[in-house]
Amino acid sequence: MENLNNISFEEIVKQNQNLVYNTVISFLQNNEDAEDVTQEVFIEVYHSIDSFRKQANISTWIYRIAVNRALDFLRKKNAKKRQGIFSTFFYKKTGEINVDSAHFNHPGIILEKKESANVLFAAIDCLNEKQKTAFILFHIEELPQKEIALIMDISPKAVESLILRAKANLRDKLKNFYKNRGI
Repeated sequence: MENLNNISFEEIVKQNQNLVYNTVISFLQNNEDAEDVTQEVFIEVYHSIDSFRKQANISTWIYRIAVNRALDFLRKKNAKKRQGIFSTFFYKKTGEINVDSAHFNHPGIILEKKESANVLFAAIDCLNEKQKTAFILFHIEELPQKEIALIMDISPKAVESLILRAKANLRDKLKNFYKNRGI
């Protein structure tokens, strides 16, 4: 475990800002929102550093905060959409992939792969929270299942199950997406 007595808050930010931003952008798919939530994550880290139990790496603890903040942001955003007068026209309950909503610049995606990445992230956005979290942390952030289990506060077997279900759901969504477009 890391010794926090020898590390400044500035060093914590420097060491973890990319992982936080990359994780948050994978959930929010909007650069400005991801920047705002990343700031919120580090504000929370600053205010709650004394509550860090040191039972895990600080990066695992920060990942947990980042995932929770990103999911909270999405819940609030979706709640606002539902309250709108036109929510029945725009709220995505159909399960269809909305590629238009996935135009954002993820730092890990090269330009030539941007279009397929937009389709994939739009499909990921259709997953339920737990599947989305497990899939993003495993396949995009490339974390081991054991660390994902710590972040999500579930067993490694549950993580494995969530990843498998997410893959199956993505396979179905992407198959239907391309089939409907005659590809």
